[in-house]
Amino acid sequence: MRSHEDVTRWLYFEPPTEEQTRAWIDGILARPPETGTVLAVELRDTGELIGNVNVVVDPDNRQGEIGFIFDPAHQGHGYATEAARALLDDAFERYGLHRVYGRLEPRNAASARVLEKLGMRREAHLIENEWVKGEWQSEAVYALLAREWAG
Repeated sequence: MRSHEDVTRWLYFEPPTEEQTRAWIDGILARPPETGTVLAVELRDTGELIGNVNVVVDPDNRQGEIGFIFDPAHQGHGYATEAARALLDDAFERYGLHRVYGRLEPRNAASARVLEKLGMRREAHLIENEWVKGEWQSEAVYALLAREWAG
């Protein structure tokens, strides 16, 4: 999934090499559990890996940042929303977070829709705030408080 240019278009990295992907996985496995989690998402019927969801936790401030990546062949079927909903349950219950947020390039309309379906509100729209991949990109921030989460 991470090797598809259309998947990484709005992310901070280019499609990684196999070696870079192994290093990324090793880094995840070495992370202390209290700093978050990355979960693989697979189809129930076949076990095929179709994506991953993650939350990076700031335990001192009881906040977390949610993210997700899905194979283009499996986008648009509600899998990201379903998996992210389960991850939000985990973030608020296991980690006891007060607030979970997601950041994205506003042109990434599909990811914005996922965050909106989760009940997250758009809190900020930063205009051309970062130089990414040879262009000025903007950033939208969506967030949800624990007391607002219905699950």
